[in-house]
Amino acid sequence: MPVKFSRKQRSIALEGEAQNRARFVRLAPGSDTNNGTILLADDPRPERRHWAIAHEIGEYTAHRAFDLLGVAVADILPNHREQMANRIANALLLPRKWFHTDGVAVDWDLFELKKIYATASHELIARRMLELTPPVIVTLFDQGKMMWRRSNVLRQPPPLTVAEQGTWRVAHETCQAACCNLQDQAWEFPAGICEMRCWPVHEPDWRREIVRTALEVW
Repeated sequence: MPVKFSRKQRSIALEGEAQNRARFVRLAPGSDTNNGTILLADDPRPERRHWAIAHEIGEYTAHRAFDLLGVAVADILPNHREQMANRIANALLLPRKWFHTDGVAVDWDLFELKKIYATASHELIARRMLELTPPVIVTLFDQGKMMWRRSNVLRQPPPLTVAEQGTWRVAHETCQAACCNLQDQAWEFPAGICEMRCWPVHEPDWRREIVRTALEVW
């Protein structure tokens, strides 16, 4: 769905410290930005700023998406609008066709994809992988604790395998990306899994790791 904005509608202004990361407002009639402005709060992370802007654009255009889907305004619940805004934001930051093409080109290497899509966070990129066709399980760890584990083909992913646990631990302890595949004899390879990789997204006071488990073609 193409989204067109006039020069006035693309206005973004810094708001300083604010409760919301971004919000859409209409300024006084007669101003240069009376068609709408996104007020952006201060945030040290550029990915958060880009997500906040993309989400506000999603909020602004969500009604168009529902209209194309034939959904009446009266039937749109607040959480549905929020979900649509999130999906539009995902599409803006990680366009599906481009992302799929680039993912195949770099063999779904998270760090390489982050170089291409610098405005998206590592977690957002990993979540976007779950919306594409290669069958995978994605697992995210924070501070040594598994926070979530999801698959794009399995309604309920199986528990973390010994091989996945070992791959994650290598990345967690060495701060280096780790990989394990069928040729690796370090661990017994579970049936249905053909490869697993883990990328450490480490900061001075925080350790996050993302595991991508590739499944056999379904």
